Amino acid sequence: MIRIHNTLSQRKEEFKPLEDGKVRMYVCGMTVYDYCHLGHARVLVAFDVITRYLRHRGYHVNYVRNITDIDDKILRRADENGETFTALTDRMIDAMHEDERKLSILPPTEEPRATAFIDEIIAMIHVLISKDYAYEADNGDVYFAVNAFEGYGKLSKKKLEDLLAGARVDVAEAKRSPADFALWKAAKPGEVSWPSPWGDGRPGWHIECSAMSTCCLGNTFDIHGGGPDLMFPHHENEIAQSEAATGQPFARVWMHAGAVRVNKEKMSKSLGNFFTIREILDKYPAEVVRYFLVSSHYRSQVDYSEDNLVEASRTLTRLYQALRGLVPAKDVPETEHDRRFLAAMDDDFNSPGAITALHAVVADINLHRREGRDDEARAGAAVLVRLGKILGILQQDPESFFQGGADAELSADDVEVMIAARKRAREDRDFAEADRIRDELAAKGVILDDSRDGTSWRRG
Repeated sequence: MIRIHNTLSQRKEEFKPLEDGKVRMYVCGMTVYDYCHLGHARVLVAFDVITRYLRHRGYHVNYVRNITDIDDKILRRADENGETFTALTDRMIDAMHEDERKLSILPPTEEPRATAFIDEIIAMIHVLISKDYAYEADNGDVYFAVNAFEGYGKLSKKKLEDLLAGARVDVAEAKRSPADFALWKAAKPGEVSWPSPWGDGRPGWHIECSAMSTCCLGNTFDIHGGGPDLMFPHHENEIAQSEAATGQPFARVWMHAGAVRVNKEKMSKSLGNFFTIREILDKYPAEVVRYFLVSSHYRSQVDYSEDNLVEASRTLTRLYQALRGLVPAKDVPETEHDRRFLAAMDDDFNSPGAITALHAVVADINLHRREGRDDEARAGAAVLVRLGKILGILQQDPESFFQGGADAELSADDVEVMIAARKRAREDRDFAEADRIRDELAAKGVILDDSRDGTSWRRG
């Protein structure tokens, strides 16, 4: 039995999808005006693990993650760059996919773009107006009337009267209440626009996700997810406009990933502690970054720091060290380690608990190796790789993990030549030269591990 913490009810609930064996999940994706940052990676990896685990448990998962490709920030950035908004968004989408591949993030089942759903967005707005949940303002904008929807605030637990207290309507807006939000924005002169019954314009951000999610997954679906900053107002507004339009419950379970902090401070551009995925991958291997992210529970805060990344690298190295030199056995039946791993993941996708099970497997492998039980060690390796796959880790050949690094100062061939020279020096009892070679390799980020079977190496 899988139990999931539902933001809507604020408690863990037994997960029962609408259709047996099938899960329909929508996650708010990127607004593609810039490169993805660490907060995006947090959400992408979290829901990738959730999808992998649900599929491992036998569910057919229809995972929809949208792309917002029309937005104020996109238009502003395209104008600054002197390019069309489509050129900007296409470039950023390609970059996002490249980052995802490096982090071993599986592609979603569907990846709808907002600009491909303009007709569906207009149709939903028309329904909301006909039901008196929305109105056309004098300036050509269309707004959702928040006070017309009785359940507003049920996700974020915010009260409408508190939101209205002290709020003021911008003089440039024509909405009736400060809490009302735009469904359709009238186009300014020269701005990108689409024709509508209310004049040329473009959709508001919130209505895009309502249209895309219901078109792809139906009026009611199993899971809606996203980052912690989306709960209010974005997800709250999605619920209001979707349920007002369809008359049916929207998402049954709401899931929100934890925030990212940098050296115990909130990540923000104003503090100068804002990192893109690309900047981080220039310093650390992608699998180390992924391990760092999955080693925290998806709902917890993640504290990004050099020390934490270094520790993640050390820990992942220990896991790969257990696999080094072993060919995993085939057709290994379920073990107690599998059961412990599954029990942790069944409890709201508790990846730290699942990783504890991985370390228990490593302890067994190392014991079997010390005692010369090779078959048991190979069986343990199979379990480690099998469970690691659910978290998206431990799928490389161990030697590739230890010796990888296309941008390294020394190639793998260079290192092997130096190891051979060190071996000759030791055979000639020229230990000073052997130590010099070891030190030179260490200075260039290569660590040697001597054993009775010879010398192996890894990049530190």
